[in-house]
Amino acid sequence: MSKSNQVISVPEAASSFELVVRARSGDTNALNDLCARYLPRLQRWAHGRLPASARGAIDTHDLVQEALTNVVQRLDKFEPRHEGAFQAYVRQALLNRIRDEARRGVRRGPAEPLESVHPTKDPSPLEEAIGQEALERYEAAMTRLRPDDREAIIARIELGLPYPEVAAALRKPSIPAAHMAVSRALVRLAQEMSRGTVR
Repeated sequence: MSKSNQVISVPEAASSFELVVRARSGDTNALNDLCARYLPRLQRWAHGRLPASARGAIDTHDLVQEALTNVVQRLDKFEPRHEGAFQAYVRQALLNRIRDEARRGVRRGPAEPLESVHPTKDPSPLEEAIGQEALERYEAAMTRLRPDDREAIIARIELGLPYPEVAAALRKPSIPAAHMAVSRALVRLAQEMSRGTVR
């Protein structure tokens, strides 16, 4: 096994709860493992959430790193109460940063002048509107779900957690129970999203 493979597999050995407790007590290896675990998950979750008006000023990857760094710097103030607590905390911190950048982007306007000579490879305004509308319907439907359904979807779909971690985060007794919780949550989400399209 190569050294790079060891770095990727080590963070999954301990639960996030354990890593947070160890990191708060000064264990730098636990802190590194926690960051290695959450950085790619947060990047997946944040992908597409930063509005186009804010993308010229800051990259999503930079935004995720900044949010995670801020959380790590305040880790001593965070009280881990259960397995999914850190995930919810860091996701909320990132969402707050995305909202801040979106507000700045609206105030600032486009970063570059529009070019009419060379066509852009960016999505058209219609494509962006359709994508934005779908995201807004998704976000609205998520707010109407029960908290446990919302957490199941965020853990498995948005953050891409493996099912053992989904089970731990949702406090389910087994992996099949976590599978069932995610499946039911997705059915409820689809129902809520379809309600949002009825005019």
